Amino acid sequence: MRTTGAGRGDRGAAAVEFALVVVPLLYLVFGVIEYGYMLSVRQAISQAAAEGARAAAVGGPEVEPRQAARDAITDALSNYDLTCDDDGTLREGRDGPEVGDCTVGEQATCASGTVDAECVAIRLAYDYEPLVGLGYGYLLPDQLTYTTSVQVD
Repeated sequence: MRTTGAGRGDRGAAAVEFALVVVPLLYLVFGVIEYGYMLSVRQAISQAAAEGARAAAVGGPEVEPRQAARDAITDALSNYDLTCDDDGTLREGRDGPEVGDCTVGEQATCASGTVDAECVAIRLAYDYEPLVGLGYGYLLPDQLTYTTSVQVD
C-alpha cells in the first residue's frame, strides 16, 4: 500500500529542526562547563592563598614565613600545574609562561592590637583564559584575584 503525498514534504523537517536546536543547546552546555571550570579555578586560587597564609602563620621560628607560604601555594595549585615563583610570578609549571602574580610580602599595618606584630600579605592573581573560545569572554572575568593576610609572630 502506498501512502499519499502528505508525508513527503516533511522528510527533511526533522533534520532542519535538529540543526536549529542543537547549536544553541551545545552553546549553552559548553557555557555551563566553562563557567563551572572558572568557579573551580577561583576556588583553587582562594584556597591556595588561605593555605599560604596558614603555612606562614604556623611555620615556626626556623622556617621563613614567605617561603613557607610560596611552597604551600604551589602545593595547593599543583592540580592546575601552577607554580608560585620567588620573584612573585605565577607560572604554568616550573618554567612555563607567566599567567599571573603571586605576591607574598610584609603588610604595612597589622590588624592586631600588638605593636610588634608581623603580618604577611598574600595576593594571588590569575589571568584566566577560557577553555573553549566560543565568545564567553563577556560573561567571565579576565583575572581571578584573591588577597589575604595573616599575623606570623
